[in-house]
Amino acid sequence: MYDFVKYQALGNDYLVIDPQRIDLLGLPSTAQAARLLCDRHFGVGADGILLGPVGAVRDGEPVVLHAFNSDGSVCGRSANGLRIFALYLSQYHQGARDVLIRTLAGDTAVRIEDLDEGIARVEMGRPTFEAADIPAQDLPGPVVTRPLDVAGRQLQVTCLNNGNPHTVVPLPEVSAALAHELGPLIAGHPAFPERTNVQFMRVLDRETVEIEIWERGAGYALASGSSACAAASAAHALGLVDHAVRVRMPGGVFETTIDAQGAVTLSGASEQVAAGFLAPRLRAHLGLPAVPDAPATGTPAPHTDTSRPTARASAARGTAA
Repeated sequence: MYDFVKYQALGNDYLVIDPQRIDLLGLPSTAQAARLLCDRHFGVGADGILLGPVGAVRDGEPVVLHAFNSDGSVCGRSANGLRIFALYLSQYHQGARDVLIRTLAGDTAVRIEDLDEGIARVEMGRPTFEAADIPAQDLPGPVVTRPLDVAGRQLQVTCLNNGNPHTVVPLPEVSAALAHELGPLIAGHPAFPERTNVQFMRVLDRETVEIEIWERGAGYALASGSSACAAASAAHALGLVDHAVRVRMPGGVFETTIDAQGAVTLSGASEQVAAGFLAPRLRAHLGLPAVPDAPATGTPAPHTDTSRPTARASAARGTAA
């Protein structure tokens, strides 16, 4: 069994680590370990860590998952992370096509629609726009089209929580430069005591929106499943789109659907890109015990081909469904 398996979904990448293999949860600081592992210069590199399954995997019972952002903060729920973890369970734990995953945000149903293509559907449920649930201060009631002063610039924002807090900013034009400029200011705005993820959204038509993303725990992101769901929900609440919404991001496109009650479903592809072992020195930096049978530094690890070329081709086309 590998120490880690790395997956990506439209450029949003995660390291999946089994706590039975590497007990990051038992370290004095799991947050510090997550920061080092996610570091793209001194670690393996990723937008986040998925630690699971926590405990035994039993038929008919939720599978427990702990998720961390690249800055070491806890992630309540990631749509991409959930789909990636379901794919990992199917590939490495002989998991069923339907799985219920338990995170800090509750239980979420995920279905593997096409294992070869890596396509999974996640039921994100109905978000809340209430200020107390986001949480948001000085933005009373449902936070839909509320003014927010950002460095002297007056923005109209719509905020919601779909397992993580999000702030959607509709604009006539969006760009990566804008996300880098205003994203950190909104994410850390005093109105959001637990910080917020930010989506700068341009509505293209009744079925399509375009977003640029700044995540509170990872910074600029090429793609984000929960951000795609948040943007679709906000656009729908504002009456700008219908029930089926394509969300375009720099990494590609996700397909979302919104039912009559406002519950959101997201479908898209993810793929495994690497699997490997942590070198002895990195294990030492993490505070992990040495493993007697671990491959020595510079020694090729045993190889098992679980790559999905067809999923890679799909991702290269820039589509997620």
